[in-house]
Amino acid sequence: MHNFSHVKLFLLSGLNETMNYRVALFSLTLLCYCSIVLVNVALIVTIILDKYMHEPMYILLCTFCMNGIYGTTGFYPKILRDLLSPVHVISYSGCLVQALVIYSFACSDLSILSVMAYDRYVAICRPLEYHSIMSKQRVLMLVCFSWLTPFCIIAMHIILTSRLKLCSPYISRLFCVNWIIVQSACFPDDTIVNNIVAYITIIIYVLHGFLIFWSYVYVIKTCVNSLENRAKFMQTCVPHLTSLLIFLMALLVDNMHIRYGATDLPQTLNNFIAIEFLVIPPIMNPLIYGFKLTKIRNKILGCITYKTKQLR
Repeated sequence: MHNFSHVKLFLLSGLNETMNYRVALFSLTLLCYCSIVLVNVALIVTIILDKYMHEPMYILLCTFCMNGIYGTTGFYPKILRDLLSPVHVISYSGCLVQALVIYSFACSDLSILSVMAYDRYVAICRPLEYHSIMSKQRVLMLVCFSWLTPFCIIAMHIILTSRLKLCSPYISRLFCVNWIIVQSACFPDDTIVNNIVAYITIIIYVLHGFLIFWSYVYVIKTCVNSLENRAKFMQTCVPHLTSLLIFLMALLVDNMHIRYGATDLPQTLNNFIAIEFLVIPPIMNPLIYGFKLTKIRNKILGCITYKTKQLR
C-alpha cells in the first residue's frame, strides 16, 4: 500500500444549501466570533492583572478561557472565509491541522474541567491542606497536563489518519472531522488501528467524567451539613457544573450525530449540531463565571464604572 493519499483537497459541503443567506450568516458568525474573543480576553486580562486572583481556581479559569480562544480560532476564520467564497475547499494538510486543533480543544476542555472539579474537592473537603496540595508547581503541572496530553492524544489520531489511502474528498460538514476522514479510507481494514485508538481515547475521557463525578459526590456530602460550605458550593461549584453540563451535552450530541446521525435531517440543523460545542460553551463559560464569581464580577463592574465616569 502506498504511504500517501490520492486526495489533495477536501470539499466541505456543509454550506451548500445556505449560500443564499451568506451575508447574513457571515455577519452573524463574525459577531459570534468577536463576542467569544471579547468575553474570553476580558476574563483572561482581568485575572492576569489582578494579583489577588492569582489563585488555583482563577488560574484554571484563565486556562479554560485561553483554550476556548484556541479552539474557536481553528474554526471561525475558515468558516468566515468560506462564507465569502463560492468554493468551499481545504487542503489535505490544512484539514488535518483543523481537526487537530478543534478536537484537542474539546479534549482539553474536559481535562481542565476535571482539574477544576479536583480543585473544588480539595478546597471544600480538605481546606486545611488546600495550599499545600494545590501549590503553584502542582497547578502548573496540572495545566500542562490539561493541554499537552489531549494534544498528544489527538495528534496520534491525526498521524494514524495521515497513513490512510483515501478515496473520497467529500466532507459533509462545515469543518474537518477526523472520524469522517477515516471513513473515507479506500480499505476499511486499514482503519482497525484508528478504531482501537478511538475507543481507548473514549475510555480515557469517560474516566475523566468519573473523576468529576467522584469529586462532586464528596463535595456534596461535605456541603450537606455545613452552611459555610453550602455557600461556597453555590458560589464556585455551580458555575463549574453549569459549564460541564453545557459542554458535555454539546459534545455528546455532536459525537452521536457523527456516528449515528440521521442523514435526512435539514442541512441547517446538521450544521447547528456540528458547531454547537464551538459556539455555546466558549461564549457561555466566561459569562457564567463572570457573573457568578464575586471577585471577577466586582472587578469587571468596577472597571466599567470607572470608564463611564471618565467618559462623562
